[in-house]
Amino acid sequence: MPPATVVDAHHHVWDLSVRPQEWMTGSRMDPIRRNFTLDELAAEAAAAGVGATVLVQTVAVAAETPEFLALAEGSELVAGVVGWTDLTAPGVADALAALRAGPGGGKLAAVRHPVEGEADPAWLLRPEVLRGLAAVEAAGLAYDLLVRPHQMPAATEAARLLPGLTFVLDHLGKPPVAEGRTAPWEEHFRALAALPNTVCKLSGMVTEAEWDSWTPEDLRPYAGVALDAFGPERLMFGSDWPVSRLAASYEEVLDAARTVTDGLGAAEREAVFGGTARRVYRL
Repeated sequence: MPPATVVDAHHHVWDLSVRPQEWMTGSRMDPIRRNFTLDELAAEAAAAGVGATVLVQTVAVAAETPEFLALAEGSELVAGVVGWTDLTAPGVADALAALRAGPGGGKLAAVRHPVEGEADPAWLLRPEVLRGLAAVEAAGLAYDLLVRPHQMPAATEAARLLPGLTFVLDHLGKPPVAEGRTAPWEEHFRALAALPNTVCKLSGMVTEAEWDSWTPEDLRPYAGVALDAFGPERLMFGSDWPVSRLAASYEEVLDAARTVTDGLGAAEREAVFGGTARRVYRL
């Protein structure tokens, strides 16, 4: 893909007739409680000038990742897939090899587990999980971190223990945007960012804000911390579509990301909106 192409490094699709999205609880999720297809995304991405995307897992079910890889294989838009495998299983290496060998396996870029739903804040430091993460590293993949602020210390320690594995923090670690505060998120966030094998997605901010009344200025303090802590070369834009539709249109999410990075130079903006994702995910 040409260097100027905007990369959306984080989006989803789902078909509720294939499997439920059990994380959708409560009436607030009603606007996205329907099927979302790659064709629908493609139309919105094209209108926003996005030329490549990374499709990210939604549920901890083994069958989803082969489906996503096959979908990516038939798509010119999806350049990479962040899949799921059971990190606690003894056969992680074999499972990853099988995914690589299947349709679209060349587009497997990373693995993710929904750690935010784990009751144990130190889940990432369990011996079997660290063993699984080592297998991800050996496979040449990155690992996406879906964590909340109280889980970031364990994520930081895991990244320290595995310096050869690139950890990609999704959604800035879900800062308390709606509450308008940065503590204790910022302290944990900066500790993770201090490790050179960590990267962060400038994503998921609008749904951490007040859905009906947010403005880009509400997001700017958190984006500012991210820019200061990681720098543009370790930040990548992601829409988090269609979850983001709870609070904004696709174009509004992209426009907000551009607004909160308006102080960057051209090369720095290219990193955030394409270069970092291409490098980290080997797109």
